[in-house]
Amino acid sequence: MSATIDQVFAKQFESEVHEAYQRQGSKLRPTVRSKNGVRGASTVFPIVGRGTAAAKARNGAVPVMNLSHSHVECFLQDYYAGEWIDRLDELKTNIDERAVVANAGAYALGRKTDELIISAMDAGTREAIGTAAGTTDTDGLTKAKVLLAFEMLGAADVPDDGNRFAIVGWKQWSDLLQIPEFANTQYVGDDELPWKGTQAKRWLGATWMPHSGLTRSGNLRFCYFYHKTAIGHGVAQEVATDITWHGDRAAYFVNNMMSQGAVLVDETGVVRMRAFEA
Repeated sequence: MSATIDQVFAKQFESEVHEAYQRQGSKLRPTVRSKNGVRGASTVFPIVGRGTAAAKARNGAVPVMNLSHSHVECFLQDYYAGEWIDRLDELKTNIDERAVVANAGAYALGRKTDELIISAMDAGTREAIGTAAGTTDTDGLTKAKVLLAFEMLGAADVPDDGNRFAIVGWKQWSDLLQIPEFANTQYVGDDELPWKGTQAKRWLGATWMPHSGLTRSGNLRFCYFYHKTAIGHGVAQEVATDITWHGDRAAYFVNNMMSQGAVLVDETGVVRMRAFEA
């Protein structure tokens, strides 16, 4: 009987972890180019250069574009988040210990996923004019910086196809809320709020959202305006859970794990906006 109970416990717990990760674990994974089912220690994301159309003489050969082909390699790493669950804890508390640990593990792995994606963005070198390294920047996230980043993406022919995203810190989100074109419903109506119940809205053809994990260097927060295909995210192992019973501790050891990686695919599709944050 106890063996059957353990199996039910393990299956239910793994289901709860997976659901929690999908629900709130990672904010950035849906905003990048993700490849699942990777086999091996790394995977590659291909890059195809621009083609140029040309005229053809009557009865002449059709001109070829001679597209350049290259790729970037994304290395995967293994991550773990473990915890003990005492079998009798639920008898002593008024909380569901299993659910608490499931959420904690899923959120920890979700933050790691976002950390990998943000690190890939940090590898880019394109910055909005006036916010480059070495310049004095005492402004927050201003309308001018946003429009400069917007212009840079347009000048680089980054597709304006609904797959542009912008992530900013919470302080910068407050800065944006002071810009009428961003905050006023006359500019951004209810139909431009893609995810109800959370802080996200569409502006300038992109989905904007705040994030607490963006890199901070001194008093400068690195915010990003980017296209989905500019960042690659590889997954060899989705979030999985292993549960073992330790009789000497009268407790379960719960190990949540995953194998993922992220890489900058095309830096022309990512623009950094540096914002002062005291």
